[in-house]
Amino acid sequence: MKRINFATILEILLAVVLPLVGVVVSGQPVGQYTEFPPLTRYVEHAGFSWPMFIGLAVFILVSIVPFLWRVVASSFRTTSSPINLVPVSFFPWWGWFGLLLGGMVWILAWTRFEWFASCQQFTFSPLWFSYILLANALTFRRTGRCMLINRTGYFFRLFPLSAAFWWFFEYLNRFVQNWYYQGVDGLSSFQYFIFATLPFSTVLPAVLGTYELLKSFPRLSCGLEDSMRLNIKHPKVVAMVALLLFGSGLAGIGIWPDYLFPLLWISPLGIITALQTVRGKETIFSPIRNGNWQQIFLLAISALMCGFFWEMWNYYSEAKWLYAVPFVGRFHIFEMPILGFAGYLPFGLECAVVAALVSSNEAAKTRT
Repeated sequence: MKRINFATILEILLAVVLPLVGVVVSGQPVGQYTEFPPLTRYVEHAGFSWPMFIGLAVFILVSIVPFLWRVVASSFRTTSSPINLVPVSFFPWWGWFGLLLGGMVWILAWTRFEWFASCQQFTFSPLWFSYILLANALTFRRTGRCMLINRTGYFFRLFPLSAAFWWFFEYLNRFVQNWYYQGVDGLSSFQYFIFATLPFSTVLPAVLGTYELLKSFPRLSCGLEDSMRLNIKHPKVVAMVALLLFGSGLAGIGIWPDYLFPLLWISPLGIITALQTVRGKETIFSPIRNGNWQQIFLLAISALMCGFFWEMWNYYSEAKWLYAVPFVGRFHIFEMPILGFAGYLPFGLECAVVAALVSSNEAAKTRT
């Protein structure tokens, strides 16, 4: 396992400390942000705004439609196959097990059998363990390789890292309170920690397993291997400016949660990649210097795909989360306001950046 160096510790400390610095400077009480379990709701959000909704929708569409258009247009012209595509002739037994388990748990999660009432709150984790098994099995069936079989150590290290990773986002959410949980009020602090950590541990394996699966379908990212080149002349200067902006934004999310809440998803990625650039390291954005957007696109789509299942399985669950989003909190798909799904796009990139911490070779592997 790669040793976490001083720079990584600095990145983590910046992301953790900056929001607290902001609320301390603004004179707000710190205690409400460190409450555990985090059940108190204290942020009053602004109501729906058509100008904000339309403006954000236009920004999202302008950002993603050119990539989708290029992929769709190129998919009709390509006949290429992914490198190292060696499909096997059978679907692994553990894939069938994941499919069977997932189907059974899905039924139990969305029904209310009396005999199952004491376990009703705990169905989310086995649903995602099943999803992870199935994603790896499908990848294995298509390519002859998958994380579970060929990078087993890395695969299992993702689970504890994932739990810590999502607890960090739960911490950031205390400053904006865009989501909150129901059906967990009776849990003690210890029970809440265990109850939450198990599903949190599935986030990285699910997103990266989906990424591996989607990579086996070349048409999903065709045309993006040689697209717009983005080569910045003075990257370290730009990185320092970005570090200042993203750092200031993260410090301000507790002061102006209605206006800066999108930075919860963007600032951690910006801070990490800015510090990597200042240190002269490769980043997840390095391939776009040569016009290769495939990894970024597939990671974003992978997180969006997982996001669909997260929101769908959450919808009829007994223990679930709800959203309180300023300005754009209408037109829900399941519990999520439709524009909220855009937050999954940068989240996919953050998953890959954080996953690279568990193996010295993983950053290079995710770029192949």
